[in-house]
Amino acid sequence: MNGSRLSRYASALLALALAACSGPILANPPAAHPRPTAAPSASPRPADPQPVVLPRDDGAHDRLTEWWYDTGHLVDEKGGRWGFEFVVFRAERWSFPVTWASHLALSDETGKQFHYAQRAEIGPQVNVLTGSAAGFNLAIRGLDPADPATFTRAPWTMAGLNGADTLAASAMSAEALGDSGGSPFGLALTLTATKPPVLHDGDGYVDFQTAGGSYYYSRTSMTARGSITAGGKTLRVDGTAWFDHQWGDFISVGGGGWDWFAVNLADGTDITLSLVRAGDGSYPLVYGTLVDKAGATTRLGSGDFIVDATGHWTSPTTGAAYPAGWLINLPAQDLVINLRPAVAQQELDTRATTGVVYWEGSQHVTATRAGLAMGGEAYVELTGYRPAR
Repeated sequence: MNGSRLSRYASALLALALAACSGPILANPPAAHPRPTAAPSASPRPADPQPVVLPRDDGAHDRLTEWWYDTGHLVDEKGGRWGFEFVVFRAERWSFPVTWASHLALSDETGKQFHYAQRAEIGPQVNVLTGSAAGFNLAIRGLDPADPATFTRAPWTMAGLNGADTLAASAMSAEALGDSGGSPFGLALTLTATKPPVLHDGDGYVDFQTAGGSYYYSRTSMTARGSITAGGKTLRVDGTAWFDHQWGDFISVGGGGWDWFAVNLADGTDITLSLVRAGDGSYPLVYGTLVDKAGATTRLGSGDFIVDATGHWTSPTTGAAYPAGWLINLPAQDLVINLRPAVAQQELDTRATTGVVYWEGSQHVTATRAGLAMGGEAYVELTGYRPAR
């Protein structure tokens, strides 16, 4: 391995570890967040918060931390059910070049299997769009640890504008960067929004106080069509997806972990809940958003919902102990939601690219509103559950 390239590769991993964002993951000890070293700006940036303007803000921002995040639920031509996660992170840290990481995961709910992989890359070339072009078009080739001087693998690509997105990525299922073991898997999907974008916390800006702040919007209801690859087969799929985009001058917030819930109910209601734990087990930041069938939104505060864990699961790989199963109660909505992981093992060890281990997985959903039963779909993300090894 060429020494200079190895140094750049190590620097990328260091920068991504400092980013501590495997998102939406803000669950790490609070950290100072100086701006990257750069030439002085002729016109200082306006103070936050500024209005979120779409589709302009679909694109990349000159901020410390940013991510574009897709999760979803798919059904193949034989009736098999799948969950997926695909995310790209962007980080600016001090004098390091802009750094990127990407995670790809596929949950085989029918076969009870889980596949994931990760990549990292340095430099502005990942952002294919330049200048005033709108939207995002990101291509993660990823350094090959066996030969970092060359990019020999097909890129993972994520592109979109105004709720019309395309995703394409393939990899070998592996638990460590550069591990060539496992089996091939991947996806090629077209996503189309069916509701307006949702600005969280009312105006699309979440204030983390001393830890900074984050612009945050979602497209909670999208169709998903295309194909997946798993087990040596390519399968046509249809389903739904959820898109999150966050950016801001933050590195981390909280100190005890982060639980995030994205729920789509059969009656057309979409709900996202975010619970950030401090190191002492308290919850300094709890918020959510409810979207009705027509796309109208209601901000949810900490007094508007109750989340109780109904079970636990311990990872045989890392030793981390996670809650597994939840009962969510929204009294004002006369709504009770029960979540149960579709696959127990949906943990990603991404210490090689983002410095964290987290659990992100598809759920089985049952719910009642005013006593009437219905189903749904959901994804849950859990961070801050410390690995034992």
